[in-house]
Amino acid sequence: MLELTNITKRFPGVLANDSVDFTVEAGQVHTLLGENGAGKSTLMKIVYGLYKPDEGEIRFKGETVKLASPNDAIQRGIGMIHQHFMLVPTLTVAENVALGLRGNLSRADMGPVRARLRDLSEQYGLQIDPDAVIWQLAVGERQRAEILKALYRDAELLVLDEPTAVLTPPEVDDLFVTLRQLRDDGKGLIFISHKLHEVMDLSDEITVLRDGRVSGHTRPSESSREQLAQMMVGRPVELHRTLADVEVGEERLSISDLVVRGDRGTKAVDGLSISVKAGEIVGLAGVSGNGQRELAEAVLGLRPVEAGEIKVAGKPRPDPTPRGVRQLGVSYVPEERMKDGVVGEFTVAENMILVDYNKAPYTKRGLLDFGSIGRRSRDLVDRFSVKTPSIEQPTRHLSGGNIQKVVIAREFTCDAEVLVVAQPTRGVDIGAAEYIHERLLEQRLNGAAILLISEDLDEVLQLSDRIVVVLEGRVMGEVQRADATPQAVGLLMSGVTA
Repeated sequence: MLELTNITKRFPGVLANDSVDFTVEAGQVHTLLGENGAGKSTLMKIVYGLYKPDEGEIRFKGETVKLASPNDAIQRGIGMIHQHFMLVPTLTVAENVALGLRGNLSRADMGPVRARLRDLSEQYGLQIDPDAVIWQLAVGERQRAEILKALYRDAELLVLDEPTAVLTPPEVDDLFVTLRQLRDDGKGLIFISHKLHEVMDLSDEITVLRDGRVSGHTRPSESSREQLAQMMVGRPVELHRTLADVEVGEERLSISDLVVRGDRGTKAVDGLSISVKAGEIVGLAGVSGNGQRELAEAVLGLRPVEAGEIKVAGKPRPDPTPRGVRQLGVSYVPEERMKDGVVGEFTVAENMILVDYNKAPYTKRGLLDFGSIGRRSRDLVDRFSVKTPSIEQPTRHLSGGNIQKVVIAREFTCDAEVLVVAQPTRGVDIGAAEYIHERLLEQRLNGAAILLISEDLDEVLQLSDRIVVVLEGRVMGEVQRADATPQAVGLLMSGVTA
């Protein structure tokens, strides 16, 4: 169906794709696997007509083609399901599907569109109301709308970019049923994911990219998750972690009946209670947008508390400002590292002491001591394996994984007794994620009380002593590590309590 031969794409100073060969047959799920920066997105943008290759040939259905634009790809039968949905929130499902169709469709002309959408929904088990407004739909329903939009345009090849990133486990199961049916109906599917168990479960063929080149090609029956990880990184990666026994200490963080409002003025956290003790990791699981960010900001004094109480080491916060909370021994790894974790224009050294710049030994007689700052920064760069040309490098020039290491290095070495860690490995390579997990478990062994907020269920299951599941700002339930399974936690994430 699709055959890419010797595809090469260069950008200034970067060889994004280097002589890549990749083939997808009709009725096949071919997974494209690789770390961030491996060249996956560039290759798929070439397939979808967003980029033109510098070298190589694209053949689709036996014909050599030049894809000049996404519209050209769509006309030939290639569809793409983006990780961040390309839907207009204020329009209905049917109206979103009709956007871009030839001719001027008025609302009165939408009858045939609705009818065909209902047929496609029934055919592929994508239950959705064509007249539902997008912003009122759950995340899984929005994804169905994206798939229907591609199928409506008679897509024969579908590119799915991280399609499970924002879904609960039951929603992932439903999606995979649909994808297998599409495959059985003769569609070609290119599946992009970093979740190795999903890759092994769904794929017929697997191609791994590393540094822009194909580093391996295999099938699930011929490989393992460990072997796939090694193809991605170039070295063995520890995927399964055993938590060392730690004697749990006193309660360090106590959150009782907390009510916090979100940016729109509605309750984002609604009567939530959680406690974290010294030497344990409590994982907070839930689909994005269920109050996790607002909870973390309230704990750190970045967002006002409407009702309820937050205690650190058994005492209420006398000064509920970020500086006051940090002085109590609370550290914070925010979910948006470039917005809240670092100042991009500041150097690595400046970001390393960003929360302690006004303390000795970094400040003497009201002036910064650059000798002490340099020694501290070089030590942290070495200890946390931050890849940077120098400590004077502007932080925005580092890779995402190394920026996250800068934040982790700073927050994990300020003698905090409580760590609030949000999305610690979002958007980082599997090698960097492995390293960050090791540092988190090290802090646990050192007696820190850690509140781990993550939308990556695998991460929560691997690292947590207890898992608290939130939905719409409320606690749906708590699961002990010994009883935690993706199915049990996934049901709670979906609102099923029994």
